[in-house]
Amino acid sequence: MTLTLVGLGLGAIKDITLRGLEAVKAADLVYLEIYTSALIDSTKEQLESFFGKPVIEADRISVEDQAEKIIQHAQDRHVVLLVAGDPLSATTHSDLCIRAENAGVQVEVIHNASIINAVGRTGLQLYRFGEIVSIPMFEKNWTPDSFYDKIAHNRRANLHTLCLLDIKVKERSVENLMANRMIFEPPRYMTVNMAIEQILLVDEIRREIGATTLAFGVARLGSKTAQIVAGTNFTDSTQAS
Repeated sequence: MTLTLVGLGLGAIKDITLRGLEAVKAADLVYLEIYTSALIDSTKEQLESFFGKPVIEADRISVEDQAEKIIQHAQDRHVVLLVAGDPLSATTHSDLCIRAENAGVQVEVIHNASIINAVGRTGLQLYRFGEIVSIPMFEKNWTPDSFYDKIAHNRRANLHTLCLLDIKVKERSVENLMANRMIFEPPRYMTVNMAIEQILLVDEIRREIGATTLAFGVARLGSKTAQIVAGTNFTDSTQAS
């Protein structure tokens, strides 16, 4: 049978494409991926009401650790995986497609809008963007700074950088992972302020970007509550939003 990855777009339920809607209607099983990106204006219950069928939440454990189970279901059923934005914006989904095809499952991808193209709403030209950067949340004993190198590299090439901010959904602490306990931390979402603070913290040592570099903060793009804020003085990041 088939595994179909369906992009939900950026905002409301009705942002799904007609092809995507038809795929969901024809599906035997519908999964909703909830950890690489978050739905803005829709809940699982609203999706179920709109589609008229159950929707199974697929977290990091389901998609990464239990991918074989999803693929096994797709061996003899029509399975849909719903993804906020575009399905192939996250490498996890590309890996799932490859594994499914290697198992003899027919794979279809139905694309939709994502932040990668919608960021043009800021007025910045898409062809002037360099490598996309993911900024992870700093932890007590873990402060990776490779994201800074990529931003600085783009800056030296006179290119913009799209920074994707971290989300922590259904994550386990190191202690619970070590003990194999299925106890999860509360959801956490990185804010623009947090990202600025981390960039400036690294910049205190590297001195390649600076607190007066023009930057845009973009939130909930594609929804009715979308915000785009620009600034050039981030010495006090509490003033950013």
